[in-house]
Amino acid sequence: MGLGNPGSRYEATRHNLGSQVVDALGEAHRLAVQQRLPTAEYGEGVIEAQQVVLAKPLTYMNASGKAVVDLCTHFSLVPNDLIVVHDDLDLPLGRIKLKINGGDAGHYGVRSIIEHLGTGEFTRLRVGIGRPASKDEVIVFVLSSFSSDELPLVDEAVGRAVEKIEKLLSLT
Repeated sequence: MGLGNPGSRYEATRHNLGSQVVDALGEAHRLAVQQRLPTAEYGEGVIEAQQVVLAKPLTYMNASGKAVVDLCTHFSLVPNDLIVVHDDLDLPLGRIKLKINGGDAGHYGVRSIIEHLGTGEFTRLRVGIGRPASKDEVIVFVLSSFSSDELPLVDEAVGRAVEKIEKLLSLT
């Protein structure tokens, strides 16, 4: 599940980095994310000999949990089956970090997922977006687009995130 906000207005924003990773993974494996549930869009296929469902919420970030629960119900998945990809203010731009289980670390999308699932026992792939100079600028920052100077680092991070997911799938 690649977290983000729906609609073209948010497509290229920092907060949609999780969705961008899912799109890149789908493109790399010719797996289209075009089917729909009321709260998520998804595509099914095989990556690294594993049956997978790539998905993106059609809810706003703070309601991501509803989309995850609907997807889990539809496909009979349990939380341990999930890899949630999301942006992270606490990591420098371009850095990725795998986290297995735990809390939300202040990320409202992850918080919503934990609240809806009733557990934090799922894998997260955190993709760094950096942090603005002031806490007062966080909302504007996460909803802003990357600068042209940042795009090469973002593209590299998305590529490494795709590779990390492929590696995880090859180990199961």
